[in-house]
Amino acid sequence: MIDYDESGSPTVRVGDPGPRPVHLLFSEPTRPYDEEPTLDFLVKARGQWVSVETSVRTWDGDGLYSFLSSMAEDFRGWEGARTWHSLEYDLTISAEHQSGGHVHLTWGIHDRPPFEDWHFETTTVHAAGEEMGNLAAEVHTFLTSVTT
Repeated sequence: MIDYDESGSPTVRVGDPGPRPVHLLFSEPTRPYDEEPTLDFLVKARGQWVSVETSVRTWDGDGLYSFLSSMAEDFRGWEGARTWHSLEYDLTISAEHQSGGHVHLTWGIHDRPPFEDWHFETTTVHAAGEEMGNLAAEVHTFLTSVTT
């Protein structure tokens, strides 16, 4: 769900925010080099037994919106896993279409180079089609909220 923090910056929440499941929060999109398409944002995973976060570096979003929207368009399914990664592999996604019309997104959050001391994964489940389309639209709004 797209929301806005106290500074007016957009945030995207993915997954169930309940006490036991893990949910992801994307926030603080910035362009650290004004005239370049580098786009950074913070991703946090929160749940009863986990609290991790890392800064994600992309080159103008690295096609994340296209990746998510392609799964909405292919709501009838596909074989195997589709994968996506950010510029420095600090965020990875593996997507699989399951019987029953659901998409399982496995989100990998990785420590930033050069340390790479830790890695965390969680899976969120989304209805194929409209729900995936809504997620893609929220991510698009988030990624395009910061202009150069």
